[in-house]
Amino acid sequence: MDDWARQIHIKTPAEIAIMRDAGRINAEVLAATKALLQPGVSTADLNAAAEEVLKKHGCFSPFKGYGRPPFPTSVTVCINREMVHGIPKKDRKLRQGDIVSVDCGTVLDGFVADSAYTGGVGEISPRARELLEVTEGALYAGIEKMRVGSRTGDVGAAIQRHVESQGFHVTREYTGHGVGRQMHEGPQVPNYGKPGTGLPLKQGMTIALEPMVLVGTHATRVLPDRWTVVSADGSLTAHFEHTVAVTAGDPLILTVP
Repeated sequence: MDDWARQIHIKTPAEIAIMRDAGRINAEVLAATKALLQPGVSTADLNAAAEEVLKKHGCFSPFKGYGRPPFPTSVTVCINREMVHGIPKKDRKLRQGDIVSVDCGTVLDGFVADSAYTGGVGEISPRARELLEVTEGALYAGIEKMRVGSRTGDVGAAIQRHVESQGFHVTREYTGHGVGRQMHEGPQVPNYGKPGTGLPLKQGMTIALEPMVLVGTHATRVLPDRWTVVSADGSLTAHFEHTVAVTAGDPLILTVP
């Protein structure tokens, strides 16, 4: 049994209900940031808007203070070539045509919900629009496989097939993951895979699926801030994420309004 399998925690219906409430708040957080996607707005402004919503609900983000060096803000904000873990800054301004990825977690009563989206600033290029559509479509392709009887490889394969059939690339280094009392639990769910492989999905598992898709290559690198991950070739990237519960029937998306 690998380390990720040891970290799987099956949730009770009551615990999933708490995570659903956390997910609604997280959706509200992301909506507040999305409403600000205009030229001249700083990435720090997006973080401030997110923190205002979290404070209103008496919640906090598990991102702030996480890792080494400690992540300094409540959301990550990435622009264009930046894929994940971008640090909001006052002097980083949005520009017309940018695509912006915002990722946030919400802790409510000891449970975490985690989700992300990529949106455009004003009119974006047809290629960027296609990237967003394919990435979000890949997320829902993966969610459809989040059923009892499926395996993590079935989920990853569905994401990979959707993305690569449209000529884009999925990251190899960064994955979806279980979520619950901790931001990162088992199982690990890569954005690629082979059907019929991996750990079996069981009722009560809660997983943050998060396709990260790149236009030019699957390769990435980390910037000197030791957090921001960018495409190795400088091409556009996108990121969509939902926290999803495996039920006795259809998958239950926890991070929608």
